[in-house]
Amino acid sequence: MQGQSIDALETPSVLIDMDIMERNIAQMQKRCDQLGISFRPHIKTHKIPDIARRQLEAGAAGIACQKVSEAEVFAAAGFHDIQIPYNIVGARKTQRLAELARTAHISVTIDSRAVVDGLAAAAQQARTHIEVLVELVSLGKRTGTTPADALMLAQHISATDNLGFAGLMIYPSDAAIRPRLLETLEMLAAAGIPAKTISGGGSGAIRDAHLLPELTEMRVGTYVFYDWNSVSQSYTTFEHCAMRVRATVVSANEASRVILDAGSKSIQSETVGGRFGYIEEFPDARLHQVNEEHGYVDFSACAACPAVGDILHIIPVHTCVVTNLHNRLFGVRGGVIEQVWEVAARGLVW
Repeated sequence: MQGQSIDALETPSVLIDMDIMERNIAQMQKRCDQLGISFRPHIKTHKIPDIARRQLEAGAAGIACQKVSEAEVFAAAGFHDIQIPYNIVGARKTQRLAELARTAHISVTIDSRAVVDGLAAAAQQARTHIEVLVELVSLGKRTGTTPADALMLAQHISATDNLGFAGLMIYPSDAAIRPRLLETLEMLAAAGIPAKTISGGGSGAIRDAHLLPELTEMRVGTYVFYDWNSVSQSYTTFEHCAMRVRATVVSANEASRVILDAGSKSIQSETVGGRFGYIEEFPDARLHQVNEEHGYVDFSACAACPAVGDILHIIPVHTCVVTNLHNRLFGVRGGVIEQVWEVAARGLVW
């Protein structure tokens, strides 16, 4: 299929504009280089080793994976510096993590003593070493802990065999978190515990990175493709969105409404302003409802309405979810298929 026109593709299919993706990779790496911090792209956006290699070739220091199963795929593909910014809980998961640490440099994040102890038991049994970062709770209050508890956890990690305290992690690393970060660093310094890594992350966090001079690395994933959500939050513009879902009009029996062959199983079910995607050819069209295999589009605000068989291209709300819905992505340049990527870590969420 490589070398053929995109017209050879069945729909719905996911297209990645190679020129845009390459520009996004170069620009993010350049920004981190300017800040003097390491860049660690998060592969959960694409789940494809070849794209991760392109990110490393551009200058990235390592990769981030969200789950052990993703890390297993990338370790098998030859990636050696893998961070999992997630609490790994349960004997089966920690055992697999410890096995990974036999062949790759593995770091993880934690926010409780229970997670530390589970990691320690697995690492000791496997006779491997795992680097551990303590996650500070951000203003978003997802996972993470307080400065006082972070100190306690750092001390516990430092005193535990087969584990090493690597530093602190923040998500998202907005500038408003700096007072909490400085408080934690002061407490660690007073206790004589160095924090060699201060890992920031989040799609919009690169904008605030210069306001957090303590950062040593940045983790961002969505930037490689971007999406409508990124545009809506002013992280980027549509010109930087590399992903399109190519869809066909399969029904057009009303004057201002059509049905596409792309529904929730193709474009996912998050929305921006009540719309499930941005239709590139008709910016004022409203993709306002999805079933599993159907997308409902209102064209009443448009000057024209497509007919059965017409092809439309949708910029999705959330690229990371779209990737996980498809077996393969197609890298295109100038309307020609240049790459066919199997989504190697598709569905690996455990």
